[in-house]
Amino acid sequence: MKRRTLLQGAGAFVANAIGAPALVRAEAATTLRFIPQQDLVTLDPVTTFAYITRNHGYMVFDTLYGMDGNYRATPQMVEGHRVEQDGRRWDLTLREGLRFHDGTSVLARDCVASLRRWAKRDPFGGSLMEATDELSAADDRTIRFRLKRAFPLLPIALGKASVPLCAMMPERLAVTDPFQQVPELIGSGPFRFKADERVPGDRAVYTRFEGYVPRKDGAPTWTSGPKVVHYDRVEWRVIGDTSTATSALIAGEADWQEYASHDQLGLLKAARGVTTRVLDSTGFVTMLRVNHLQPPFNNPAIRRALWGGIDQTSCMQGVVGADDPSLFHVPLGFFCPDTPMASTDGLGPLTEPRDPNRVRADLKAAGYTGETVLLMVPSNSAPLLALGQVAADLLQRVGMNVEVYAVEFNAMLQRRNRKGPVSEGGWSAFVTNWSGMDWLNPAGYIALRGTGETGYAGWATTPRIEALRDAWFTAPDEAARSAVCRDIQLQAMQDVPYYPLGQYLQPTAYRSSLTGILDGFPSFWNVRPA
Repeated sequence: MKRRTLLQGAGAFVANAIGAPALVRAEAATTLRFIPQQDLVTLDPVTTFAYITRNHGYMVFDTLYGMDGNYRATPQMVEGHRVEQDGRRWDLTLREGLRFHDGTSVLARDCVASLRRWAKRDPFGGSLMEATDELSAADDRTIRFRLKRAFPLLPIALGKASVPLCAMMPERLAVTDPFQQVPELIGSGPFRFKADERVPGDRAVYTRFEGYVPRKDGAPTWTSGPKVVHYDRVEWRVIGDTSTATSALIAGEADWQEYASHDQLGLLKAARGVTTRVLDSTGFVTMLRVNHLQPPFNNPAIRRALWGGIDQTSCMQGVVGADDPSLFHVPLGFFCPDTPMASTDGLGPLTEPRDPNRVRADLKAAGYTGETVLLMVPSNSAPLLALGQVAADLLQRVGMNVEVYAVEFNAMLQRRNRKGPVSEGGWSAFVTNWSGMDWLNPAGYIALRGTGETGYAGWATTPRIEALRDAWFTAPDEAARSAVCRDIQLQAMQDVPYYPLGQYLQPTAYRSSLTGILDGFPSFWNVRPA
């Protein structure tokens, strides 16, 4: 859609709303129009690490525990839990009155089947199941874990807000292969998904689930507390072009734009009736992931020599611009800044003055002989495209022979699975970003795993990091876990599974006629007309 066409449509929309009968105006007031970051492609939130599906999943499904603004687990579907036998038996009691969208009661056996399915896709869940002797439904409302050893992080595992979502669904759906999508979306969350109104590439629609029973206690924050819905209908309207999306919001054709483009923040801030705000203080953490199987990055000395060529400030200014340094954070280590596991230990190679000539000499001494570095860059993401351009320039400045492969994200993923050399269609490095919530701790942090060819693309083998990750699970308290994470970061600076490129904050924008938008990723409970 062209901007002129959209703005003309905005005028027609306003004119029609003014002249519409009261019934039509009332209907519009009960519908929230949202512009998501991209189209919703995958519907099953257990089968993907896509954030768009996570956001969708929290509307349709509920979780046993939630996560508050201090990254602590809080009861959500569960009334509470009882821990016995020195931490080796956990009984989780479901709240009364929980129902699925098909009218059936939520039973413990539904949750047991859902937990087993999720744990096969989630690293944190996998670690929990490795520590579990028996997972069963003691009765209709009691989920029982019998553990081989104490696992005090159990509520955090089940309530984490990172991907994939620990979604509770009916047993008949939860027995679906976890690598296949469920045939229908039946959850117990505050919204129903309207499959009959979905138009791929255009819209997804949700309606309020009248049978949802919010918690009676706690404050709504992130994914915890009462989930009270004030809109009867939420429409996700896909607008791929950020300028067109911004125009739609300013014209009043949309109520909420998930990602406000950094280069359009000035326009949005100047617009009447529009509010801009950062919801998620963990932001996006970025990386240059390298291929540990092929030259030149299969050489650990070359990986270490390149640290001096990484300029995180330049990378972040490429993404958000240089006008507002409050929108990015450097130095970025291997855990999300300003969270309990983060530290600056060992980050000297990222903070000392940059000297490209010295790095060029160090790379040569380490064994770099001019091999082609094929850098993959997602072309359909403005932040990642900018990040890739800066990364390519940094590599070229220190003497690396860089070839940029800029393609649509899904096409990049296809090539990313290839383990062979560049000459046979392989790759050397790629840029990507993660929600900072995925870097809170080592439990579900796939980019920090060191399991070689069975792990995340890049296939790092880092036995010391793996051993430290195991130690993190058994650490007695937060201080001890934080100390383990400092050791992980020091080891990562030596092993170099990837290069952190900085953290940036992603503002959202919405009409000032909305109130109650919570911090975190976009959630649609608590939101109501101002």
